[in-house]
Amino acid sequence: MLYQLRIAGEHYKSLQQHLFPGDGKEAVAVALCGRYERDGVSILLTHQIELIPYDECERDPEFVHWKTQRIIPFLERAEKENLAILKIHSHPGGYMQFSDTDDQSDGELFQSVFGWCDHDGVHGSAVMVPDGQVFGRVFTPAMATFAFDKISVAGDSIRIFDNSTVEQDDFSIRTRQAFGEATYNQLKKMKVGIVGCSGTGSPTIEQLVRLGVGTIVIVDPDTVERKNLNRILNTTKQDADASRFKTEVLAETIHRMDLGTKVVTYSVNLYESREAMEELITCDVIYGCVDSVDGRHLIAQLTNFYLIPFFDLGVRLDADGKGGIKGITASVHYIKPGCSTLFSRRLYTQERLYSENLKRQNPADFEDQLKQGYVHNANVDRPAVISINMQISAMAVNELLNRLHLFKDDDPENYAKITMDYTGGCIINEAESNFEQDVAAQKWVGRGDYKPFLRLTGL
Repeated sequence: MLYQLRIAGEHYKSLQQHLFPGDGKEAVAVALCGRYERDGVSILLTHQIELIPYDECERDPEFVHWKTQRIIPFLERAEKENLAILKIHSHPGGYMQFSDTDDQSDGELFQSVFGWCDHDGVHGSAVMVPDGQVFGRVFTPAMATFAFDKISVAGDSIRIFDNSTVEQDDFSIRTRQAFGEATYNQLKKMKVGIVGCSGTGSPTIEQLVRLGVGTIVIVDPDTVERKNLNRILNTTKQDADASRFKTEVLAETIHRMDLGTKVVTYSVNLYESREAMEELITCDVIYGCVDSVDGRHLIAQLTNFYLIPFFDLGVRLDADGKGGIKGITASVHYIKPGCSTLFSRRLYTQERLYSENLKRQNPADFEDQLKQGYVHNANVDRPAVISINMQISAMAVNELLNRLHLFKDDDPENYAKITMDYTGGCIINEAESNFEQDVAAQKWVGRGDYKPFLRLTGL
């Protein structure tokens, strides 16, 4: 069994401020966690946090004693909804192990937690040290303990704490020179999902493989056509004439590169494959390279429920009808779980989402409503060229690198949205604080497994 802990960025920020108030003494907090449990993987996902007030604790540089009455509502919800309890406290001195005092405290706490919660799922304990690193362990109903194999933070910066080792290779020397051994090693351990393998998806895949990402998951239901040979890397007329799946062609290319990246493919519409969605849940980052509103909405729900950083890529070319171009814009949205969303940023409306869901689920009814004028702004083919797609794809990949290894002058929070107005000759950066927060996203952040899945009855 592999055990992981995922922490929402806003939770991590609050925890770091509370656990290190500057007095050199330990502090403690408790998180109510959603779960993902399937196929030998168990992930705890922070859903809500309770910061235990300092005046309810006995605090010392080497221990913290606290009253547990405050977390009774968490215990009641954990029992009712099969959620998990995570205790997290600080080691102000930077001690990177559980102490004997921690062992005794955790033993008493989790005996009580399992007394409340009559489920087989694990609960967790974690420690944060002053530089923000987190380590931890799970407790089973038999009170056996296992270390978390990976702990990740989906915030403005993407932090992944994973002590496994990787082998060095010859082709990566330039990447290591630019971003350092630590960042390259992190890329080698990462699993990245790309939904949509066409204009922006194929150059994104190409870059991630050549940067040394360990595993990529690519999802796209379509076959190669001659009309999109102008923008899908590594495709040919022969592929189009044979109607080969885009995922098949790109996977074959990756295997030919032989650079060590494992590739997992799903030639399906994401809405129609629970298996593909389960695979994406185990990814560390997801790139959305789709044109449809319903596709974007599904990825947004998935990444919010399971605390996965989400990059959304979009390109718009408007022809003037006279053989020219009147507008070229492209954007990269970075979505942190539990904050603003593509919906709260006004990228689409409920009406548009309804129309595209109808088009996918019942094409005949969609056509009828379109004729009657009930459906507006239906998705249509637009001009697309590889040069613009590759430029915005490169910006999106560089955003990932910046969030793993800060190299920009400004805080990553200031790059929640990057818009490239090519015809206007400018790049516009917008901060997360500029956008309306999505109340629904905050309510369901880190909820994990739930029925109906992602609260979408159509699934």
